[in-house]
Amino acid sequence: MTPWLWGVTGLAMVAGSWRVASAPRPFLRWLVFLLANLVYRLHFRGRHHIPAHGPAIVVCNHVSFMDALVVGGASPRPLRFLMDKPIYESPWLNWLFRLVGAIPVDADRRDPGSVRRALIEVSHALRQGEVVMVFPEGRLTPDGEVHPFRRGLELILARDAVPVVPAGLAGLWGSWTSHHGGKALTKPPRRFRARVALFFGEPLPAGEASRRNVEARVRSLKAEADGWAGNARR
Repeated sequence: MTPWLWGVTGLAMVAGSWRVASAPRPFLRWLVFLLANLVYRLHFRGRHHIPAHGPAIVVCNHVSFMDALVVGGASPRPLRFLMDKPIYESPWLNWLFRLVGAIPVDADRRDPGSVRRALIEVSHALRQGEVVMVFPEGRLTPDGEVHPFRRGLELILARDAVPVVPAGLAGLWGSWTSHHGGKALTKPPRRFRARVALFFGEPLPAGEASRRNVEARVRSLKAEADGWAGNARR
């Protein structure tokens, strides 16, 4: 390689490294999207429903520990997301969760004030024009079905009236990161390149985004995603 090509290559590497270091979240979103596509056969619908600019909340059913990675990778914009504080504080992954802007939350009986602090952080993110992802069930599904939403979404919207984008996820029930056949992460992986569908719906204005309405939309989108995944398997 001639000296000028070495110089151009070196300059490109420095520029690329600087860009990643200065804005790591878009790069990580791309990396997560790539890895998710290697592990699963992904099918997305309605990604354009996530607003190109301004604050929004993405609400999805909670199937496995991979959900945030799949939804975050599918989003055309980097997402902030709420996650269990014990997982957030993992000594091996805490650096990554901090880097991507995860927001830890725990039950007040275990950590008094945790919910209030998380709501303040979510509000701050929304007022900065970011997109925040929420799993209103508050836990992984124990049977693959959508369970009643908790009131966290309503508490968020009471502070910040932003659009809510519902999403339905299918295909991850049965993976080793779900509670299918036992507690998640306690079983060896048995599926590779499983078909996973994620369908986004039209944004709901904050005034129409009651817990009942959002839950109904998520259930409907999950049913459609289940239909695609089932037909694809057959």
